[in-house]
Amino acid sequence: MKKQLTRLVMLTAISLFAASISFAQSGIDGEKFRTRQIRGSTYDLLNSISTKTGLMFIYDSKLIDNKRRSKLEAGEYTIEEAVKSITGNSQLKIKRDGNHILVFKEMAPEKRPEDILYNGERFIQIEGRVTDRHSGEPIMFVTVNPEGCSIGTITNQEGQFRLTIPDSLSERAISFSSMGYEKRKISASLLTQGGATIEMMQSVIPLQEVIIKVIDPATVLSEALRRRGANYSPSPINITGFFREGTEFKGNLSLSEAVIKIYKTGFSPTLTTDQVKLLKMRKITNMDGRDTIVAKLRSSLNAVLLLDIMKHPPDFLERGGMNYYNFTHTGVTEIDERRVYIFSFVQRDEIVEALFKGDLYIDAENSALVKAVFEVNPNHIRKFSDNLIVKRSKTHEVIPVKASYEVSYKQFRGYYHISHVRGDLNFKIRKKGRLFTSPLHLWFEMANCRTDTENVERFLSDERLSTRDIFSDVQFTYDPNFWEHFNIIIPEKKIEEIIREYNFR
Repeated sequence: MKKQLTRLVMLTAISLFAASISFAQSGIDGEKFRTRQIRGSTYDLLNSISTKTGLMFIYDSKLIDNKRRSKLEAGEYTIEEAVKSITGNSQLKIKRDGNHILVFKEMAPEKRPEDILYNGERFIQIEGRVTDRHSGEPIMFVTVNPEGCSIGTITNQEGQFRLTIPDSLSERAISFSSMGYEKRKISASLLTQGGATIEMMQSVIPLQEVIIKVIDPATVLSEALRRRGANYSPSPINITGFFREGTEFKGNLSLSEAVIKIYKTGFSPTLTTDQVKLLKMRKITNMDGRDTIVAKLRSSLNAVLLLDIMKHPPDFLERGGMNYYNFTHTGVTEIDERRVYIFSFVQRDEIVEALFKGDLYIDAENSALVKAVFEVNPNHIRKFSDNLIVKRSKTHEVIPVKASYEVSYKQFRGYYHISHVRGDLNFKIRKKGRLFTSPLHLWFEMANCRTDTENVERFLSDERLSTRDIFSDVQFTYDPNFWEHFNIIIPEKKIEEIIREYNFR
């Protein structure tokens, strides 16, 4: 009962907030709002103004210090007056588009970022950071793309993104989409000034959806399997993706990145398999040569293909294998204004093999699986080592600690296609005869940067990249000009520091 009351109070507060938004939006840009004296960080004070006016701020966190402590005296203010008072910067300017307010500082002409030219086509770059509106924490793996287009990217684990789009799309709204958050659409013109901080609101699910409706996991999962042919493309498609794999060991890093093109055969049965073509590649490392081959994994490129789990269902998505698991309906959330059921699963206690546990996110309306987060059951992870390690070191013992995976799908032209795939593998490495261990982290991920459903092509035999080889051993020629116009997943801070120190050549 106490939890129900808490939810009811939260819903009431949000309803009142929505009413204040409706009132504020009826005014004009010069309209003033009244406030009592408020104190706190810049972030808190701007959030307070958002609550009063319904306006959402966009700004470069390098321009405005979110942690700066200040106060706003009681009185009436325009938005611009309040922003300048809170930040202590009278040089700031504002620009309004709907309920979005861009806060920026006019740059001198020589400081403005130049457009990118590639093969005679002009591109523009939009970059920034996506955070939770209330906590300020970064949101990882947010899909960022021009509205209605298959071109896009995702945020990294620090919430940062960089989107490169043709100049012909510069008038499109940029869409920000993430599970459990309200979708944001912001004019591209507001985002070209520099690194913007985009705040997203968590979705609020109606109370009756949470506590009244009883959902049977077996029924929903059976329907999801039955409707695979309707939800996922039956025809071949081409995906252009950004691929990255890395190894962290003893504070050092080995990183391989590539732009790949994938020919996917479609959901319908076919004699052909998915194919991969390497477009461009680059690689860096600051590892000692003795540390680079402590353990080798099965091809991460092959794992990316197999993690299209609606095309290659693992046991927890097969009718026979599902009997090895317990499924429970654990929640309801939203993505892109669509209701999504959350089902948790774990292998049954009497099963002693190394199976999986995790969460499945299924669209409530069409039964499409839109996301899956799962890992090898940690209670049996050591039994799974032969699936992770191809060649064991003669001098080191390799102990698996965790193997986790995440896959998400995004709808385009009526069908769901792979949007993002990531795998994280953690080990402990002990030199034989020694007591202490060192952590080893290996990961791989692929972001779908473009989906083509027309003029789909298979690859010639000499163009195909073997997906079962060790990817970091692939030979390549580095082309620095190519990377400027292509969408990538921005490296996290620790990776970026190494990139600055070492040349990709």
